[in-house]
Amino acid sequence: MLEHAYLYIFTMAAVTFLIRALPLTLIRRPIRNRLVRSFLYYVPYVTLAVMTFPAILTATQSWISGLAALAVGLVLAWLGAGLFPVALSCCGAVLVVEWMMTLF
Repeated sequence: MLEHAYLYIFTMAAVTFLIRALPLTLIRRPIRNRLVRSFLYYVPYVTLAVMTFPAILTATQSWISGLAALAVGLVLAWLGAGLFPVALSCCGAVLVVEWMMTLF
């Protein structure tokens, strides 16, 4: 059983290395295509959004309070608030919505 674990670890390390090393070795010139550059520019933001969005809705007791926190966070971020005020406001929104749900 232990030898299977080593095989899994080696396979994971090889795949991770290839994902990181192949672009460095295959692409030697700067990328000039605007479409490819635009795609690569937005990949980190999309990846973060895809990982974060489901967690926002499922981290609370109810998806309604998660949705309220998401709405508050989006509005405050759009208005230019910093990370700390947005995080505090989202936590406050969850607290208020969850408290209101216990009353009704």
